[in-house]
Amino acid sequence: MELFRGLSAFSLTPTDAEGRVEAELLGRLLERLVAAGVDSIGLLGSTGGYAFLSLDQRKRALRAAVEAVDGRVPLIVGVGTLRTDDALSLARDAREAGADGLLLAPMSYTPLTGEEVFQHFVAVTQAGERPLCIYNNPGTTKFTFSDELIVRLAGVPDIAAVKMPLPADGDFAGEMARLRARTPADFTIGYSGDWGAAEALLAGGDAWYSVAAGLLPEPALKLTRAAQAGDAAEVRRLDAAFQPLWQLFKEFGSFRVMYVIAELLGLARLQPPRPILPLAGEVRARVEAALRPL
Repeated sequence: MELFRGLSAFSLTPTDAEGRVEAELLGRLLERLVAAGVDSIGLLGSTGGYAFLSLDQRKRALRAAVEAVDGRVPLIVGVGTLRTDDALSLARDAREAGADGLLLAPMSYTPLTGEEVFQHFVAVTQAGERPLCIYNNPGTTKFTFSDELIVRLAGVPDIAAVKMPLPADGDFAGEMARLRARTPADFTIGYSGDWGAAEALLAGGDAWYSVAAGLLPEPALKLTRAAQAGDAAEVRRLDAAFQPLWQLFKEFGSFRVMYVIAELLGLARLQPPRPILPLAGEVRARVEAALRPL
C-alpha cells in the first residue's frame, strides 16, 4: 500500500535530562520533514529512542507529533515494547490519536520463538486497527524473521509491509523475489540500513526507512526520487556524497551520530539517553566534514 512506499523519514525524539519529551521541539523537527515533502514520517522508531522512553512519554510524543503533522504527511508510529499488553495500549493510543500506520518490533529480554512473535503481532494489529509494518531489526532485537514467518504474517489482515535489514549477501533482488512470490501483491518490502539504501531502491525496494532523512530530508529525497526514476547513475552520484556519513553510522551507530548532526545543523543541543554517551572530539569534526557535501 502507498503508506509504506518511498522515503520514510525517522525523527529523533528530543527529551530533557529527566527523559521528558520536548513536545515543541519535536514539532519543529517534524515540520522540517513535512516541508521537505517526505513520503511518510516515522515516529518512535529506533532513531526516536522508543526503547528508552516510558509509556507516558511515548504517548506525549505521539500527541505532539499528530498535532504538528496535522494530517499533511502519513505518520507511522512505533509501538514495540517488551510486554504485549503495553504494545496493545500503545497501538490503541496511536489509532485514537489519528496515526496512519504502525511499526512493530519484537522487543524481548527472553529470546522469543516464532510462534510467540506471530501471536504478539496478531494481537497488536487487531488492537491498532491500522496498517502495520513488521520491523525486522535483528541488530537490536536479536530476533530474525524467517521468510516463512514473514509470509505467515503477511496473510494477517492489516499487516501490510516489512522493514528489512540489509541482506548479508547483498542480494536485494533475490530476497525480494523470494518474498514477493509468496506474499500478497500489495504487501510492500522496504529496507533500513542507510548505507545500503541506494542499492535496495535500485533493486526494486518499495521504501527506504531512513535515519538520515530525519534531519537531512532534502538529499535523501533526491536519492529516493532518482531511484524511483530509474536513474542509477544519479543515485550512485548522490550516494557517494553520503559515504562519509554512512561510514560514521557504521562505525559509531546512527543513533549517536544523529545527535551530533542535530547540534551541528543548529536545530537543538540534545544529549542521547543514558547510558548512551555523546560523541565528542575528533568524531564530531568528522561528522561536520561529512555534512558539507550534503
